[in-house]
Amino acid sequence: MDQAGSFPLHDIPGYAPGGTSLRRHSGALIARLAEGFARAVEPIQSTTISTDAAGLVAGEVALTTRDGEIPAYRAYPEQGTDLPVILVVQEIFGVHEHIKDVCRRLAKLGYFAIAVEMYARQGDVSTLTDAQEIFTKVVNHVPDSQVMSDLDAAVVYANATGKCDVARLGITGFCWGGRITWTYTVHNPAVKAGVAWYGRLVAPAPSPLQPAYPVDLAAVMKVPVLGLYGEADAGIPVEHVEKMRGALAAAGNTTSEIVLYPGAPHAFYADYRPSYRPDAAEDGWKKMRAWFARHGV
Repeated sequence: MDQAGSFPLHDIPGYAPGGTSLRRHSGALIARLAEGFARAVEPIQSTTISTDAAGLVAGEVALTTRDGEIPAYRAYPEQGTDLPVILVVQEIFGVHEHIKDVCRRLAKLGYFAIAVEMYARQGDVSTLTDAQEIFTKVVNHVPDSQVMSDLDAAVVYANATGKCDVARLGITGFCWGGRITWTYTVHNPAVKAGVAWYGRLVAPAPSPLQPAYPVDLAAVMKVPVLGLYGEADAGIPVEHVEKMRGALAAAGNTTSEIVLYPGAPHAFYADYRPSYRPDAAEDGWKKMRAWFARHGV
């Protein structure tokens, strides 16, 4: 397998990326993942789930990209081959302990799960204490073209391990990674299915680095995506969810679905935060598992 994607975003009519090269805004690539949880999410809640690595191969690896190595976390069962692959895309807080734990949860189910540190060129968000500062200093400087390329590199890495069946490829992401989930399924039609957890659907403002949001891409979406959203999400209003549903319907897309959980806030799956809602989180996880199984992941 030479590359993962065959439908780059810049081939979509109306898509005008701000640049095609990967850039090092901070002058050097981040070499290691953060330990523990990002400072911006402290204090950590007592509801935090911790999944052990018994029976797994789990830990940090170096991922080769076209402009250097960046860190990623991967977890998979010690036994077995031809494992289905799931790309796990981080929240705005980077690949901290919660995202690593999600990888281990998926590995316990028999998947090869890998999460790439998407901000490796722009900066380390683990030490920042304010979410707005994370956006201003790091997240707003991350080009979609870079993210798509790094996810492609993760698929190539998984394939090279000899443990995986990349023909059974899925993707799931949370918050910032929820939007990326929708976007990557357009970039790489080899993906069998995606599950987006409360990712933005409508652009908050025009941006040359993040030019296409899910509502803009609905007309060219072919991969089935399950969107899991909260009715009480202050950042993603129900109006935006309905706009996305309308865009999918207008495109004749009957393969993707959106679930709206009554009363659930943003980040309802984040068990380490006050926003955690166990009922919605557990139901979403069950729906995600069923979605992947249904679509051959």
